[in-house]
Amino acid sequence: MSVDALHKIPLFADVEEEDLQQIAAASVIRTYAKNSILITEGDRSSSLYIILDGQVRVFVSDEDGKINIVNRLGPGDYFGELSLIDDEPRSASVEAQTTCKVSILSGSFFAGYVEQRPRMAVRLLKNMGRRLRNTTVHAKNLALMDVYGRIASVLLQSAAEEDGRLITSPLTQQEIADQVGSSREMVSRILKDLRAGDYIALDGKRIVINKHIPDRW
Repeated sequence: MSVDALHKIPLFADVEEEDLQQIAAASVIRTYAKNSILITEGDRSSSLYIILDGQVRVFVSDEDGKINIVNRLGPGDYFGELSLIDDEPRSASVEAQTTCKVSILSGSFFAGYVEQRPRMAVRLLKNMGRRLRNTTVHAKNLALMDVYGRIASVLLQSAAEEDGRLITSPLTQQEIADQVGSSREMVSRILKDLRAGDYIALDGKRIVINKHIPDRW
């Protein structure tokens, strides 16, 4: 991994050149094909993964294979830091949604690095706090919102402005269902109703939000 590539990772912003060279030397670069599992829930491992290119989804599952998507990550994001801190099994699985290129740092190296650099520890804690807040919102939505409200929330959270349009990242109906804890058929019916009302439109696998989605349906 090059020092220039590390400079683009928010986690290593403002890190001195000498430190970046050490991190680059300790990194192992791997490429994963689409649908590959990078981390499995329950595994005992302690590496830190930094996404250089591609998209992944973070999910939990039950014994019947039913899954719930808790996060989506892209270039510049990282995962696996919890096991570095508490030495517990992986709390979720991570799957490549596209071909992914990642940099992997061993737990022993990164733990030693952070111990000597309090600013890095604070940066990790801030990001963990942000993710915990997102997880809390996700749990709240599952507990208190109906299926329609959860779908509307996913669409809004996944959307960003692009060429004057508010448009989501690529989403399949099954992925939305996995994220909101519902069936694909229910998602299909609600999206069909929203399209009929001209609230949304399809652009390939992405969804364009044409106007404010009602809070209730």
